[in-house]
Amino acid sequence: MALSVLLLAGCGGDAHNARRVIREEHVPYLQEIIGEDMERHREGVRDAADRLVRGFVLEDPLQREHDMRIALERIQEPPRGVPEFIASPMSFLAAVAKDGTVIARDVSDEDDRMQGEDFGERYGAVRRALTEGRAGYELGEFPSEEEGGKSSWSMLFVQPVEREGEVVGAVVAGIPLWRMAQRLGRQLQAEHAGEDGTILWVYMYKGDELHHFGTPPDLDTVVPDAAARRQGFERSPGGFTGQVQQFGRWYGWGVVPAPRVADDVGLIVFRSDPV
Repeated sequence: MALSVLLLAGCGGDAHNARRVIREEHVPYLQEIIGEDMERHREGVRDAADRLVRGFVLEDPLQREHDMRIALERIQEPPRGVPEFIASPMSFLAAVAKDGTVIARDVSDEDDRMQGEDFGERYGAVRRALTEGRAGYELGEFPSEEEGGKSSWSMLFVQPVEREGEVVGAVVAGIPLWRMAQRLGRQLQAEHAGEDGTILWVYMYKGDELHHFGTPPDLDTVVPDAAARRQGFERSPGGFTGQVQQFGRWYGWGVVPAPRVADDVGLIVFRSDPV
């Protein structure tokens, strides 16, 4: 949706400039980063699939798991690793067997809780890669490791692995939404590091839930909640801004969809100008 429909929720106020900068500069910049990161990881899993082919066809399952685990770690390391994975916010890289189960991910065997999980059944993009040979993407849900805990959501990039024209497995890279929010916030802060006194933070939401890490707890309490977001989008489906005063500082904030990630996902950007 065109950024021109990101509207100011009222004019004036002490955060007027912050809201304008969010609308005109920060939102387009962050959406560009999301698009670039998604394309970079699509390229990364393609490269990884080419490099890992031999590991998928090992007949001994124990040897296959051992070798694959080492290879998954090494292809993320400079100088010979997959370039797109260097300094990536992804939390895992996994190899999936033809039957849909995870052979291994990029951690030691005692820490690998994904091993044996049926990704083919759980995620449509993985299933299509294995049965149709199609590269894909989806936002995938991961159940909490703690009983009664909240599930998490990750951006999944999937690439089939082929040998002599036959699909022998798939490679899956995952970026949790909280890590993507952290990556976007850090990038925005780095770009504006020369603006002494400017404060910038980025959150992501999926539906009613917020995803973030390292944001100030006091600021977390004033993020527009699910009800406020729904009301805002009723007025302006392309996004909206507002402002809040916190400990003597005015913050402008903007809420905008991120449909490249998923239909019900978006960004919440906070900015406070120097006092």
